[in-house]
Amino acid sequence: MTSEIFADTSALYALLDRNDRVHRAAATVFDRLDPESSQLVTTSYVVLETVSLVHARIGLAAMRDWRDAFEPLLTIGWITRELHDRGMVALTSAAKRQVSLTDWTSFEFMRSRRISKAFAFDPHFREQGFDLLA
Repeated sequence: MTSEIFADTSALYALLDRNDRVHRAAATVFDRLDPESSQLVTTSYVVLETVSLVHARIGLAAMRDWRDAFEPLLTIGWITRELHDRGMVALTSAAKRQVSLTDWTSFEFMRSRRISKAFAFDPHFREQGFDLLA
């Protein structure tokens, strides 16, 4: 049985940007993942956020790398209206500017699927009670 590991923008972007401060750590964690026992999952909001950052900061070639090499390795959960609404409620209730709607929907998605581990460098995942691989 494979376990699901949530992949956040902080880790996915770091894999693609060799100049990112955590690139080496992200690559190390990624290389240690066993596809036989774990599956990387993410959300459509994380994909949008990651692609937007890659396109703006690194360029079209890196976006193609994302599309061809990384996106096929992910199981993408599409954010439903219900998850979006739960993320918005959490965002407005918490009143923390540093935690985005993408983050709140990620937390809600993880809880709905009982995912406890995140491939992430964002400390907000740990604050929400998730275990970080990085």
